[in-house]
Amino acid sequence: MPRLNTSKVQTANTGKHHDGDGLYLVVDQKGNRSWLLRGTLNGKRRAWGLGAAKDIGLADVREKAAEFRKQIRAGVNPADARLNAKVAVPTFAEVAELAHEAKRAGWKNPKHSQQWINSLRTYASPKIGKLPVDEVDTPEMLQVLQPIWLTKEETARRVRQRLGAVIDFAVVHKWRTHRVHMDLLDDALPKQKKRDTHHAAIPYAQLPQFMATIRDTVTAAPTILNALQFTILTAARSGEVRFADWSEIDLEAATWTVPAERMKMGKEHRVPLSDAALKVLGDRGDGLIFKGRKEGSALSDMSLLMPLKRAGLKFTVHGFRSTFRDWCSEETGFSHEVQEMALAHTIRNRVEAAYRRGDLFDKRRALMDAWAAYCYPRENVVSILEAKGEQ
Repeated sequence: MPRLNTSKVQTANTGKHHDGDGLYLVVDQKGNRSWLLRGTLNGKRRAWGLGAAKDIGLADVREKAAEFRKQIRAGVNPADARLNAKVAVPTFAEVAELAHEAKRAGWKNPKHSQQWINSLRTYASPKIGKLPVDEVDTPEMLQVLQPIWLTKEETARRVRQRLGAVIDFAVVHKWRTHRVHMDLLDDALPKQKKRDTHHAAIPYAQLPQFMATIRDTVTAAPTILNALQFTILTAARSGEVRFADWSEIDLEAATWTVPAERMKMGKEHRVPLSDAALKVLGDRGDGLIFKGRKEGSALSDMSLLMPLKRAGLKFTVHGFRSTFRDWCSEETGFSHEVQEMALAHTIRNRVEAAYRRGDLFDKRRALMDAWAAYCYPRENVVSILEAKGEQ
């Protein structure tokens, strides 16, 4: 006998609620309600969306489910029947490509864009790529994720998120009627080990010694060592430094203005340059400040990290920002806001963010001057190119 009534449809909690004979009311964590029919077609368990509960009532959905069951018993896929062969449902792989194309314009990092689609081509397409996108549900996603969930944990988490994004894209374009319930998917997967996600950082107490011996400790091209010094002295992200251009530098004002398109938060960021940072830059040039090997190219994203690895050092380039932040908190009296703005972090408090108009530039200059004095307490830093007579 049917188990649901109109009142239960409106008040049911998060989860799946069986009405009988494979018909379910599905309530997601946001309170959205949709109808789902499960059945066996040609020996394989399948699921079909029957629409949103706000659009189709209980009596009507029972009739629709009865029609679907007749088609299933006849060996006909109701998804094909309801489309009347006029609109072909694209495959998962086809929708993945379309979703990638639609999203690509909003990504600033071309590498991320390529990784996004490559991960789906590598791990999802061989298993579910040829399936119509409306036939992909929790069991199909499990086929993709289970082999890599505990062996390639970070990759698997990203693939999981991208699988969901492709399904959502299909729902928006009405190639399917319901989303996959990711919480049910998570329940079916084993728990991954907790791992430290912080970037390995050198303790700030060891930094002055490291800076004093950087030329002897780290073996790399002078341009790379200069870029590494500049990254540390400005507490900037490596990508901001690697693509820094002389047009962004005002030597007289001792300011580096990073354009919005290169900033993580998409907002222009002014960086006060200490005397030490200016000495690393040396005399003004043209184009990229830290040039790669090929004419007109920037340093690669691994160029600053590899010298540290070759030297047997365990910390990362991004970790220098953590070192800077720890030093600020432990050794200075600069406010939290000044420290966060020096790192180009957003103001999390929305009320405060709405009223703040300035960027605390003068206070940040004092902070960066103090940081440079801490990094080089006993010697005057010079450009490594200048020290080696190559400038």
